[in-house]
Amino acid sequence: MNGQASQGRQPDTGVVLRTAGEADLDAAAALFRGYLDFYEVRVEDPDRPREFLAERIAKDESLVLLAEVPGAGTVGFAQVYRTFSSLALRPAWILGDLYVAPAGRRTGAATALLREVLRRAAASGAAAVQLETAYDNHVAQGLYEAEGFVRDEFHLYVHELKGLEGPA
Repeated sequence: MNGQASQGRQPDTGVVLRTAGEADLDAAAALFRGYLDFYEVRVEDPDRPREFLAERIAKDESLVLLAEVPGAGTVGFAQVYRTFSSLALRPAWILGDLYVAPAGRRTGAATALLREVLRRAAASGAAAVQLETAYDNHVAQGLYEAEGFVRDEFHLYVHELKGLEGPA
C-alpha cells in the first residue's frame, strides 16, 4: 500500500478511509462483531472475530479498510479477500464483509468504502469484484446496484472492472 492509503484517504463525503493494521484490531473486531450480530451469526468465542482479523492481516490474506466519520469515530469496515479468477485468468477480489455501525449510517461511509474497494481492485489489475449478500437485504442490494454491481445469481453480485481507473 502507498503512504497515502496508510495515512488515510478522505473522499468528498468527509469520511476518512484507512487500511487497518494491528493497532486497529480492536476497532475492526468490534465492527466485525456488529456485522455478525446484524446477520445473527453466533460465535461461541467472543475473541474469535479479533483473532480471525489478526490472522488475515498478519498473513496479508485480506485487506481490511476502516471508515471514520468526524465526531463519530471508526464506524465502518470492509474486508476483501484477494483471489484468482480461473475464468478471467486474472486476479479478482471478493468483498467478504461490509458493515457500517448505526452511528455511521447516512454519512456516506458505506458508499465510500465500496468505492475504495473498487478503486483498489482496479489499481491492482483485478478483473472483477464479487460479493454475496442476503437476498432480503434490500438496503445493501440498492447500494451495490447503484455502484455498478450486477446480480449474477440469486444473491451473488459481480462488478466487472473494465475501464475503471486505478489510483487518483
